[in-house]
Amino acid sequence: MSVAAEFQVVPRPISGPLAIAATLRNRIVTGTYSYGEKMPTERAMAIAFGTSRATLREALRLLEQGGLIQRKVGSGTYVIYQPAGEAGQSSEDVAEITSPLELVDARTAIEPHMVRLAVLSVTSKDIAGLEEAVAGMAAAGTDAERFTHWDRIFHQRIADSTRNPLIAALYRQINHVRGHTQWRTIKSAVLTSERMAHYNTLHRQICEAIRAHDAEAACRIVETHMDEARNDLLRGGSR
Repeated sequence: MSVAAEFQVVPRPISGPLAIAATLRNRIVTGTYSYGEKMPTERAMAIAFGTSRATLREALRLLEQGGLIQRKVGSGTYVIYQPAGEAGQSSEDVAEITSPLELVDARTAIEPHMVRLAVLSVTSKDIAGLEEAVAGMAAAGTDAERFTHWDRIFHQRIADSTRNPLIAALYRQINHVRGHTQWRTIKSAVLTSERMAHYNTLHRQICEAIRAHDAEAACRIVETHMDEARNDLLRGGSR
């Protein structure tokens, strides 16, 4: 089978792992690649995107960290993202009916205990992953899209470090809702450069508390983070 037959070639090269990951994420979420489907080979995708296999692999790593795909050595890359209706929930995608404030309320209920569990089971590899996400957010500068990308990865990695598959799956659903249009429409009002810098400080503090196995501090900082996120949404939504 030719590369063109296996994978639709994009009109012009898309460079950079973040851009490639965003393009592939859109194809997964919109159903171009469905749950359980094997994706094209790394070689085919690298050629289609006009990039190196190293860059393509980094993009796939980001998607895997985000809970969208699973890479199996010797077998290939498979889609594990499952829309809400297909996962046995309501046929109406929950992202369509969840407001940004309802999303923050749900996170407030889940994340404090999530970090407590993470403190109990976190590994040095997990800490390295959290540090990478914190660095990614800091490097985003005033780029709200890039900041949000790494922000989702940061919180998903905390969920994954609990070693509780249900919590990890629940947070993948939360991240799915966070990517909905309702959030994007108010992002510019909420994620100012000042607020992103402040959130970066909180994320760094959360990472340090988890590293120090200080569950109380981690929980306290997350609660502060969620309270401030809620207040920011209320202010942003009124502009």
